[in-house]
Amino acid sequence: MISRSALAAGASAAVRAGGHVADLRRDAWGHGILAVAQAVTAAGAERVLVDSVGEIEALRLEGIVGVTSDEADIEPTLLYGLPDEHGVLSTQPVMRLSGRVMSTKRLRAGDAVSYGYTYRAPAETTVALVTGGYAQGIVRALGNHAHVDVAGTARPIIGRVAMDVCVVDLEGPESDIAPGSEVTYFGGWGAARAGVARWSAITGLTAAELVTVAGAHAVRGWEA
Repeated sequence: MISRSALAAGASAAVRAGGHVADLRRDAWGHGILAVAQAVTAAGAERVLVDSVGEIEALRLEGIVGVTSDEADIEPTLLYGLPDEHGVLSTQPVMRLSGRVMSTKRLRAGDAVSYGYTYRAPAETTVALVTGGYAQGIVRALGNHAHVDVAGTARPIIGRVAMDVCVVDLEGPESDIAPGSEVTYFGGWGAARAGVARWSAITGLTAAELVTVAGAHAVRGWEA
């Protein structure tokens, strides 16, 4: 999900901080080139750096100047709302990666989950099968290491991340989390707001790389 309000605020903050050219390569780091181009030029950017002549032509129809060889000097962490290496955010994340609970299941102590049984429950608990896997940019290294936001609380991803799903420990034998409930992997306003910083520490990938991959592979939607 791409937040319109966060994008507008991030674009304004980035332009105020200085610079004239915004980096919108790789589909604006997975955020959607046209929407980001409109927001950042409305905030005062003069040009946007893109990947191809075709994108320059498409932006020209919107009255936006695109280039393929300039030096981007508008701060991208402000524009896209990305945390620094310490997890500190200066602007609200523009991208929120989320999934939905497909089902829940009770586990007994010793029960294992996902491929290879890399995780066994130390005590009785309830787990959720959640949409979102490595095909959507949720890197496999995150299994048994990262947390997600479930109803405002950080809960761990357990076991190996599969192609289109992963398993989340709801941490207790009883849970009121129902199928269809939303789960946030990173971004938004809750427990996973700066989660991409933790993802970066786990995977060795930069925040820029992680959001670009997620934006390129997940289904994009818009929210206020």
